[in-house]
Amino acid sequence: MALRLPSRYEDLDTAYHGRLVPDQTLLALVNRAKKSIDMSGGIRFLPLWGQSGAGKSCAAIEISTHMPTVHTFILSREEIESKELLLTRIHHEAQQQKDKFLVAIIDQFEERVIGKERIPTQFIEHISLLDRAELRNIPTLFIWLTTDKAFQAQLQEATSRNRRILLESDFEVTGPEKTNWPTIIKQTFSFHNAEKCLADYGIIDEDISNLSDRAVTLGSAIEQVGNLLLKEEPDIQNLSKFQVIVVWPVADSLRNTRVLQFSNPKDGYTLNWDFWFSQLNLEDKAHLPLHAYNKTRLYFDFRIIPIRVVDLHKLCTNLEDPAPELAQTYMNRFQQTHFFHVVSGNWSEYDYNPVRERESKRATEAEAWYKTVTDKPVLLGKRLAYILTRCGLPSQYEHPIESSYGNVRADVHTRRPEYDDKELLLELKVFSSENTMPSSIKDAIKTTIRKYAQFAGFIGRQ
Repeated sequence: MALRLPSRYEDLDTAYHGRLVPDQTLLALVNRAKKSIDMSGGIRFLPLWGQSGAGKSCAAIEISTHMPTVHTFILSREEIESKELLLTRIHHEAQQQKDKFLVAIIDQFEERVIGKERIPTQFIEHISLLDRAELRNIPTLFIWLTTDKAFQAQLQEATSRNRRILLESDFEVTGPEKTNWPTIIKQTFSFHNAEKCLADYGIIDEDISNLSDRAVTLGSAIEQVGNLLLKEEPDIQNLSKFQVIVVWPVADSLRNTRVLQFSNPKDGYTLNWDFWFSQLNLEDKAHLPLHAYNKTRLYFDFRIIPIRVVDLHKLCTNLEDPAPELAQTYMNRFQQTHFFHVVSGNWSEYDYNPVRERESKRATEAEAWYKTVTDKPVLLGKRLAYILTRCGLPSQYEHPIESSYGNVRADVHTRRPEYDDKELLLELKVFSSENTMPSSIKDAIKTTIRKYAQFAGFIGRQ
């Protein structure tokens, strides 16, 4: 999917227009214009200045979204230059939009034509004549958008012979409050990219806030975030040969649900960064190297997958036996788990069905068994490596891996040679049911991310 982060009104999806933040000052002016016209008749004119990217088009064109009795439309070049065509368009809109207050918009027209110095006098002359004749009974506000302060002054000066039509002098659109820019940028990206978040592409809140602080307008802030997105994207797509999968045995539906909150099951159980971040306390949010952690999460394609202990029980009895006989029935059941589908590379979102823990004698026995092995994580990892090897995925337990920045010891190291050349590092979290709490899951993920962030050199060892 091609990423999108539009910075101009014209590039936004139509369905997103209703989410644009209204400019209350402009809406108040429109309200004043309508009252003034109702009181004394005629039309009104507003030259509106704003820097490129300040949100002039968004604010003006979407007036009708926030004021249902208003109808906005954009005038063409021909209609601006010809009084006859302009009058025809106004009459057409008035007939189509009966009893609505018309707002005709000229969007930065002067920047696209030669001889722009003649435009103010010519256009104001046209609407001044119409103000006294054909349009005196059709309530209409003309708004001219410009990024040229001198041109705004020319438009205002051109009304000197009919000052009544000038709604406001030196009116400026500055856009939403800067404190709201990060939220707007994230919402814009998420809407245009199938509800994905910027953090999935290496850009976290701190990056957006820093860029927003330095940017002059919201549009320029969006463009800078887009540039950062382009710069980060190749690194994110150039994945390491290692993939980290946190495996969390669960003995009942409550624990299964708690673990699932931290993952995106339909996306192959990728780590749900937003939910994990929401569980951090204020001190962690302030002091953790979150940018490095997020980069680590993406670089190693972090997954967190609950696996029901009922699917492990019969394969993991007598853990001291290095090479036990494993019944094919239990092996087949294990190979149908979501965990094995992800690890083996056979996962498909179209085959996804939520894991549901059912009450049964088998589940009760497995839960009782699990209580006896939570103090034997190494043996459980050793047996898991043995099971995976028997399933065609060569595996080792307590496997050391070195990099130029340090080393880690994966609970289980496995490969899927028939699918790709990835090396999977399984982190087995053997927590008792009582300790499988949101706080413990959050901390376990934090510890694992820190471990691999140091391994990759994204942060120093402490």
